[in-house]
Amino acid sequence: MLKLPILYQDDWLVAINKPAGLLVHRSLIDKHETQFAVQLVRDQIGQKVYPVHRLDRPTSGMLLFALDAATARAVTDQFTQGLVLKTYSALVRGFCELAGVIDYALKEELDEIADTKADPNKPAQSALTHYRTLEQFELPFASSKHPTSRYSLLELRPKTGRRHQLRRHLKHIFHPIVGDTTHGDGKQNKLFREQFSCERLLLHAQALQVQHPISKEALNLQAPLADEFVQVLQSVASKHLMVGNSNVYT
Repeated sequence: MLKLPILYQDDWLVAINKPAGLLVHRSLIDKHETQFAVQLVRDQIGQKVYPVHRLDRPTSGMLLFALDAATARAVTDQFTQGLVLKTYSALVRGFCELAGVIDYALKEELDEIADTKADPNKPAQSALTHYRTLEQFELPFASSKHPTSRYSLLELRPKTGRRHQLRRHLKHIFHPIVGDTTHGDGKQNKLFREQFSCERLLLHAQALQVQHPISKEALNLQAPLADEFVQVLQSVASKHLMVGNSNVYT
């Protein structure tokens, strides 16, 4: 059985570092999948767990569960009210501004299998994402009409929780996340597969700041980058060209 890294645990909450590719719970979309975070954590700690938020299957990182229904409701309310500070890391195509805000309403994304009862005519919902550039890389690989390829490592802080919000927002500003097979750039994804053996979405839920439902103290939870994500970043950095305005920001 896959053993998940436990980042935090007390009598009310447990947090894990979810690997990329793992579903949070059973889904009609993947009927043949046999491993899910909910069941794995339950079996690992020996008690029922209640998911209070979600991560897309290809996204790695911080995933928080409650250990009873009342705690789950209390923490879920914080997510619903936008009181939880969420921080993600992502590698995207192109050089981004040093900092910015993406304010772009998103139409609800529906899946023809899992969302049969959802209203396809529901109006677009407000969606807000803050971002900050941590590093920029220019690599010696031709891209379209350009002799090199450029990328940015971003810190992302979504203020709303729409489905696929970060992936869709980065696509909207023409800086798709590397490895995104739904909203990304197929040519860039292929380049990363061939040059860096990267088979995953380079999006990671880095941290959560939430109020503990019992103590009421701020709980700051951190999820280290997965090894394969770190290895890709190290490989990218090793090929970085210090030319033009291709500076590295720290």
